[in-house]
Amino acid sequence: MALQANALTLADHAKRLDPDGKTPHIVEMLSKNNQVLDDMVYMEGNLPTGTRTTIRTGLPTVAWRLLNQGVQPSKSTTAQVDEQCGMLEAWSEVDVEVARLNGNTASFRLSEAQSFIEAMSQEKAETLFYGNSSLDPEEFTGLSPRYSSLTGADNSQNVIDGGGAGADNSSIWLIVWGERSVHGIYPKGSTAGLDHKDLGETTIQDANGIAGARLRAYQDYFTWKCGLNLKDWRYAVRIANIDISDLVSGAGADLVDLMIKAMHRIHNLDAGKAAFYMNRTCIQMLDIQRYGQVKAAGLTYHDIDGKLVPHFRGVPIRTVDALVETEAAVS
Repeated sequence: MALQANALTLADHAKRLDPDGKTPHIVEMLSKNNQVLDDMVYMEGNLPTGTRTTIRTGLPTVAWRLLNQGVQPSKSTTAQVDEQCGMLEAWSEVDVEVARLNGNTASFRLSEAQSFIEAMSQEKAETLFYGNSSLDPEEFTGLSPRYSSLTGADNSQNVIDGGGAGADNSSIWLIVWGERSVHGIYPKGSTAGLDHKDLGETTIQDANGIAGARLRAYQDYFTWKCGLNLKDWRYAVRIANIDISDLVSGAGADLVDLMIKAMHRIHNLDAGKAAFYMNRTCIQMLDIQRYGQVKAAGLTYHDIDGKLVPHFRGVPIRTVDALVETEAAVS
């Protein structure tokens, strides 16, 4: 096993020490807010690689009858859909002597581990919305490729046009998480969530020095086996084509109007845990529009666990930095 070129060096270590030689609290300027990961419900899959869902595609035929006159027997029809999980992994390796320099090895390693957890969370959130296993087979398929047309598909009625064009668009999502609607999955026999294994001190090969040389290093392994099961497409709505430049200028989409439409596209808002998801620009402009329109438009703030959480007609609004502002227009 080789020590990779991106392993922590003495120079990296020096940048992570306070003047007193202790590991500092690093200002995580690269951290992002992806609250969708807090809401997402997980279910164990029924396959080693994901899950298989049976969907009813047709109802049986029923008929009124007269006395002494029968009716034809009938049956419903079903189809099965397989959803795959992806395996998100990362390794951290650091020379034991580098880790011991400040006298608090545990603190130094914890600080590094936190950056891996943040990186994996960001990647998971991005894949949840934009992953496409047809293009990248190692990923699972996210929401955007499933809700990618305004017409022509069964779920097109749950894709609302925000009126934007060009390539500076974003989307707002309304999702109802639940066992029978939309939920995350993990492979059969595995466990949910990000798994971190501290492999301790081990001997690895030094890829940066003399060929075949060995050294002792602390090694950590991170893995996250996860996927998405869109069990019932009626429980997710995409408000697409929100032109960001137009929105900021005040001439863009009426977010309040679009969000009301989205709520009416959901089959049953009480079927699970519902929430709106949007990036910071959309949340900012929604707040501004709220004050520019009738104040009773439905946006309020509720005190949840000591935090003021914005709601729209009782549905919480979450910040998701993974939702980009460079989406191509959905047609």
